[in-house]
Amino acid sequence: MIRDNLCAVEENISAACDRSGRARGDVKLIAVSKTKPVEMLKEAYDLGCRDFGENKVQELIDKYDKMPSDVRWHMIGHLQRNKVKYIVDKVYMIHSVDSLRLAEEISKEAVKKNVTVSVLVEVNVAKEESKFGTDAEETVSLVEEIAKLPNIVVKGLMTIAPYVEDSEENRLYFAKLKQIYVDIIHKNIDNICMEELSMGMTGDYEVAIEEGATYIRVGTGIFGERQYTIV
Repeated sequence: MIRDNLCAVEENISAACDRSGRARGDVKLIAVSKTKPVEMLKEAYDLGCRDFGENKVQELIDKYDKMPSDVRWHMIGHLQRNKVKYIVDKVYMIHSVDSLRLAEEISKEAVKKNVTVSVLVEVNVAKEESKFGTDAEETVSLVEEIAKLPNIVVKGLMTIAPYVEDSEENRLYFAKLKQIYVDIIHKNIDNICMEELSMGMTGDYEVAIEEGATYIRVGTGIFGERQYTIV
């Protein structure tokens, strides 16, 4: 199943890149492995996946030592400040920095462990009350404040678009995030390396790619619907 699903996702990514005049290498696929057993992750790994996304700190930690050392772990779920210390030296990137207080905690723990943490600022572009993320209007000022902190580097922006039946409905949100991203690049802020746009999930990643996504986060489209119990 995973092999067939990955093939289908790959075809869709390539088609979206072709439609938007982008190179396939510009888009990186994160296999969202939350709630999935290590056996499924290893199957995806054997098929070429190296980027895996987790929503919960404990689950990421549980899987960390069970997977090969070249896996790039992405924290894509809401991150509580008291959990930061457990993952700063394990994650490749934190996608869900939504406040200065969280960034300060990441910076503090990164200094302690002598690592530099790459982060994305999460933006609630659609202004959904159920979602985390800074307001679009406050994104630039938040990025400027985070840029002053040691051992943390803002690499770009992330958003979680609304769940919709028609992925075209989310195009405006992806386009708006891209515009904020471009605006920040033009400001030439010190200690900011705007390279990544993490947007698009199973239901809308093709539209996200067409609007400039560099990371797409696909779970159901790779691993299927069924929820598994972590033993």
